[in-house]
Amino acid sequence: MIKNSNEKFMKQALKEAKKAYEINEVPIGCVIVLNEKIIARGYNRRNIDKNTLSHAELIAIKKASKKMGDWRLEDCTMYITLEPCQMCAGAIVQSRMKKVVIGSMNPKAGCAGSVFNLLQVAAFNHQVDIETGVLEEACSAMLSNFFKELRENKKRVKKSPDTLTKQQKEDIL
Repeated sequence: MIKNSNEKFMKQALKEAKKAYEINEVPIGCVIVLNEKIIARGYNRRNIDKNTLSHAELIAIKKASKKMGDWRLEDCTMYITLEPCQMCAGAIVQSRMKKVVIGSMNPKAGCAGSVFNLLQVAAFNHQVDIETGVLEEACSAMLSNFFKELRENKKRVKKSPDTLTKQQKEDIL
């Protein structure tokens, strides 16, 4: 895919990440593309769903598989704003995804090259092509802003815990 196409689809993944941000979830967004068309979208919903599995990638894979009528997504490309974790990287390999385009790398938990590269383990029956750094600044900035706000909110709760109701504390955090 050409650079402009990658940026176009990463912008759509960023729109999904913004949806997560707006509901106080870690802002990670994802789209899956087939033949230059988005067939599935996802964003983080772990806290809202109260489910460890509600990662952007897994949500998008489930939707794409339903749309395709198959668990194999062999000709698809995933655009994700943050390097996938081990769970998501494993699901990407299992789905037979052709390629993953990553906005920002995750040096603490990334499994597409930062901590480990599960997407290209030679012993597995499938390897995924990887492209990194697409709209990296925008992807990184959204995550940085989110965590900065989260830290500031936690400080505010610590400074005045008695003046906030339990619901206000939950809303802040």
